[in-house]
Amino acid sequence: MKSYINAALFAVAIVISSIILGKAFIDRNKAENVISVTGLGKSDFTSDLIVWEGLFSNNNYDLKSAYAQLESDKQIVSSYLKSKGVAEKTIVFTAVTTTRNTKPNYSPDGKYLGEVFTGFNMSQRVELKSTEVEKVEQISREITELLNKGISLYSEPPRYYYTKLADLKIKMISEATEDSRIRAEQISEKSGSSLGDLQSATMGVFQITGQNSDEEYSWGGTFNTSAKEKTASITMKLTYEVN
Repeated sequence: MKSYINAALFAVAIVISSIILGKAFIDRNKAENVISVTGLGKSDFTSDLIVWEGLFSNNNYDLKSAYAQLESDKQIVSSYLKSKGVAEKTIVFTAVTTTRNTKPNYSPDGKYLGEVFTGFNMSQRVELKSTEVEKVEQISREITELLNKGISLYSEPPRYYYTKLADLKIKMISEATEDSRIRAEQISEKSGSSLGDLQSATMGVFQITGQNSDEEYSWGGTFNTSAKEKTASITMKLTYEVN
């Protein structure tokens, strides 16, 4: 009796194994009857928003005098920008930053004697954010004129943005999808097949680089702010059944 039970169990095991192997074979063949193609959407555009920042500062042993001087510098900077046609509401000044400066003091024989107070440094940032890109560009190049007015100001390179980026991204996704579909049709046609249903669609990372630059794409996405003329790109990977 025991031998019959063992034989029956063995037969059942063979049947189950056959079913599993058969399903795996079918699934493998089914997986092979697909085609995956990646399409590209790409667009050149000109930035329509510019952000420029500058930092002005002064040093004084007296804190009150340092603040008074910085306030005077602020008024000069503001007047200068307005004289260049910048609207007052566009000019933004940040909070004042105060730093107590010291330097190491040594004896004639090189022994460290501690820190010596060298005065207070007060600084403030000014920012322009405007859609008048050319105007702010010009100001950023001419801002050194403030040196003639006794203002110690460090000018940062302008940053460029695009306010219609969301609309552009939708348009590029559509183009990338269409490009991918056309590629899939061409490949299936050359192989004597026809496209079936769309199985999956995977969007790639949105990339923005300077036009005609050698910037590399990154897995997390590149977002260039240093170039006014930019190129945006995105990929779409489509997987179709093939009949």
